[in-house]
Amino acid sequence: MAANLRYCFISEWLDPASGILWKYQLFYYPESKEVEMVDIKNRRHFLKRTKYEELKPSLLFLGSVVTVFSRQLKLTEYGDEFTRNRMESQSERTLAMIKPDAYKNMGKIINAICQSGFLISKLRIGKLSKEEAGEFYAVHAGKPFVDRLTDFMSSGRVVAMELVAPGAIRKWRELIGPTDSNQARAEAPGSLRAQFGTDKTFNACHGSDAPDTAAEECNFWFGPGRYPGKCDLAAGTTLCLVKPHLVADGAAGLVIDLIQESFEVTAGGLYNLDRNAAAEFLEVYKGVLPAGDFNSMVEQLTSGACIALEVADRDGADAVEPFRQLAGPLDPELGRVLRPASLRARFGLDAVRNGVHCTDLPEDGVLEVNYFFTILPTAS
Repeated sequence: MAANLRYCFISEWLDPASGILWKYQLFYYPESKEVEMVDIKNRRHFLKRTKYEELKPSLLFLGSVVTVFSRQLKLTEYGDEFTRNRMESQSERTLAMIKPDAYKNMGKIINAICQSGFLISKLRIGKLSKEEAGEFYAVHAGKPFVDRLTDFMSSGRVVAMELVAPGAIRKWRELIGPTDSNQARAEAPGSLRAQFGTDKTFNACHGSDAPDTAAEECNFWFGPGRYPGKCDLAAGTTLCLVKPHLVADGAAGLVIDLIQESFEVTAGGLYNLDRNAAAEFLEVYKGVLPAGDFNSMVEQLTSGACIALEVADRDGADAVEPFRQLAGPLDPELGRVLRPASLRARFGLDAVRNGVHCTDLPEDGVLEVNYFFTILPTAS
């Protein structure tokens, strides 16, 4: 790799105090893992070239939100033709969907996605109405199988994801296998449809078949003002946040799989929290924890994408306390002694990067769930 190789993006940052939208040239030097920022309006350096290993090259694509020294920047344009030519082919997008029949295996499928080199740039759990399912599958209108298909797709929750990778469309279709699950078991026994599908309709997963289709399908789920399949929030549920360090490490699917062994996941989405939202959400801990610990928790929640999940007890009981037991002690080191099977003991690094956040008090369950799924802007 050339020592002077650099990529350039135009990025935006909304100043939460003034409401001013600032634009910067963001330069990334992959060989030295350095960043540099130039204030476009004032034509001067905002950040001189400096080492910043926390920025992952896989996050450098249009529409991505990256964090540079606690400042969240949205990448809106390529900064030069060299970057466009080098990066455009490396960041193809496709729409992936986990269908109702495979929803119970969501964690396993998301783990397979992460282990196959995809980046999940957007994610939302929803339950489509029959009309919304018909809109999504409008290309099949009038075909004899469409009623069965739309009945099936509106029969339970689905997981919609925008995946980013080189050759993402072809790569995802190879991972899910042939449309007919029986054919998949014969020809691609390791594929997702072979493992989790039943037939040609109940076939576990959906994947876009071409760039135009991918753009249309991603817009259906994640376009401006779009929120198909919005789930009604249930009583007695609790909130789980899969923290940014686990999402970045590709471990979210493993966490979700363990949750699904004992609980139902009834809503979910991927969020990029700004500092104001993270501080507001964690406000209950302000004054309880030392100021340094509170600030570190805010920094972690704003360091990258997190996945919010509404978690319900399978028997309809209040889920807050049982799920808190699964999450384990706040400090993973203590968890590894007292509750070695807990999520924080398995995935946590320290008291801040401890894998997951969970609701601590029964009366806060509805408040935390509503904060993410009602108060905050819709998930990515």
